[in-house]
Amino acid sequence: MTEATSGSAPVLPPGRVLLVDKPSGPTSHDVVARVRREHAVKRVGHAGTLDPFATGLLIVLIGREATREQARFMALRKTYRVTARFGATSTTGDRDGEITETGVVPEAAPPLPTGELRQRPPAYSAVKVGGVRAYRRARRGEDVEVPERIVTVHRFEELARHGDRAEYEIECSSGTYVRSLIADLGDAYCEELRRTRIGPFDVAEAPGAQPLGLPVDNPPPEGFESARVRRR
Repeated sequence: MTEATSGSAPVLPPGRVLLVDKPSGPTSHDVVARVRREHAVKRVGHAGTLDPFATGLLIVLIGREATREQARFMALRKTYRVTARFGATSTTGDRDGEITETGVVPEAAPPLPTGELRQRPPAYSAVKVGGVRAYRRARRGEDVEVPERIVTVHRFEELARHGDRAEYEIECSSGTYVRSLIADLGDAYCEELRRTRIGPFDVAEAPGAQPLGLPVDNPPPEGFESARVRRR
């Protein structure tokens, strides 16, 4: 890592991968913009969007060599911890939407789907419909029907249940919308969502939201041996 002037963030050489523990609030784009600004790097991307309300692991790619590997990073499995609230629905599938109380809470734990599934992403998603992000159309009041896609849920486990809330751990393929998985359980929405793992990368290895810009010290994951991305 190159030296920086006193009080400034270090300037990162190209070809780095950053693990960031994103807090609730900022968008994934906000995190990328901050890394670009604070570390004077033009080419910056990320390997999988996190919703603004969600927290957890965001892989930020620095420099041309790293961003060229974006598709390979994005294809890695994702693991999430989620708190679902039953007895209410949300227009966005999370706590930031318009909440409608229904009072319908299942007496027993609902079946948790695994395997290959057909899933329709929520209207408030970054999927493009007719060349426009679905969430932009939804915010304009347009009726949005996002095409279904095939996703794979490798693991869907209930960790705890307290009244109208349940905690789950979900391991799934890239492109899976956890908000949709929870909404499909019945009258429910995501109250908390945290991404804990992407492939071999764990959020515990991230330095946290402050400061951004520390390089990953672990070796490249399995399947990335040929990548020229520098980890140190």
